[in-house]
Amino acid sequence: MTEQTATAPRPLEGVRVLDLTVALAGPYGTLLLAGLGAEVIKIEAPQGGDIARFNPPFHGKDGIHFDALEDGDISLSILARARSKKSVSLDLKTDDGRRIFHELVKHADVVFENLSDGVVERLGVDYETLRKINPRIVYGSVTGLGRPSLYPGVKAMDITVQALSGAMDTTGYQDGPPMRFGLPISDLLAPLYAVIGVQAALRQRDRTGKGQHVVVSMLECLSSLLAFEHFDVFQRHGFPARSGNYHNRLTPFGVYATRDGHVSIAAANDAWTRSIFEAMGRPELIEDPRFASRGPRATNADVLNRLIEDWTSQHSSEEVIRMLATERSVPCVPVRTALESLSDPALFAAGTLQQLEHPVDGKIDAVGGGVPIHMSGSAVGLERPAALLGSDNAGVLGQLLGLDDAALAELKARKVI
Repeated sequence: MTEQTATAPRPLEGVRVLDLTVALAGPYGTLLLAGLGAEVIKIEAPQGGDIARFNPPFHGKDGIHFDALEDGDISLSILARARSKKSVSLDLKTDDGRRIFHELVKHADVVFENLSDGVVERLGVDYETLRKINPRIVYGSVTGLGRPSLYPGVKAMDITVQALSGAMDTTGYQDGPPMRFGLPISDLLAPLYAVIGVQAALRQRDRTGKGQHVVVSMLECLSSLLAFEHFDVFQRHGFPARSGNYHNRLTPFGVYATRDGHVSIAAANDAWTRSIFEAMGRPELIEDPRFASRGPRATNADVLNRLIEDWTSQHSSEEVIRMLATERSVPCVPVRTALESLSDPALFAAGTLQQLEHPVDGKIDAVGGGVPIHMSGSAVGLERPAALLGSDNAGVLGQLLGLDDAALAELKARKVI
């Protein structure tokens, strides 16, 4: 964050979000809203409602460990996903819990949830109920398979969504099985669309005075991206869905072994391809009808990739990068390990990565993602560590609803909060 943006207003300043999310797909969306400046109030059952609280590894009195959850332990998942959010414990299964939530809705701009099908209706916190309380409410739902579900009875998890979407069929090698993407990509993609939809709905509400229900599904978001690569056309014309570390439509475009590691090369145009052939000492290959232009290179990708890797494997990664990127301006970089990337000082300086903090113990030996959005006139970021469960009960319920210490103590005694 620059000196200018450190004192700048936050883009979503003044927007209050009631966060009913669990797992990853929902909490990541509200994390982004918090990073953009919204006041996010995470609401969970008094014993903890977000299933991420039970995800190892945990931080406890002896540091980070993968053992069973013990008293005082906090999951790193919660420490990462609940940053810059206030924490209110509230049992929505009780009449008083629902009544308090409905009162909070009167003071809110957004409700954001990713609960299982039917849960919000059973709890009385569904959109149709809440819009009668506050017609201006924008209600964001991140679902697995849509609401109503496109496939009733099917359980949606990231790996099942990857499988249903067809994305898994595009990952891996032609002679191998479909491969799961290394990150929970549908869990992370859907909330991006949800945040876009919620912000658009807030913009419309400011014009019309009316909120609305914004629904995205993990399956639809991931499937929509699949269509942009025209896998249907390619497979009808004999191209395999899976091409390993190569993007055959753009060959030379892929990951190539070197003598001491791997490099990523992206030489989609004729000039860059010619430069690779020159570095290889084979300038005549650009005249070969198989490699002279992008179309033939795509249909002869396997041959071309083997030729290039035969060359790269004779040199170190540093040598290949020097010959291609430094001397000929061909896009070529080393393939870094995840640990190398997560230790990059440049990414920390940019705010893309940050060291996680425990609400009591301070900074710990773990990395969390920041908000990778840079704005010239706004402050963006996650400055507050995750709050302890229920630690904002008095502040939120007292400030917004006027509940005094005696009322809060009585609600706590009855396990409503």
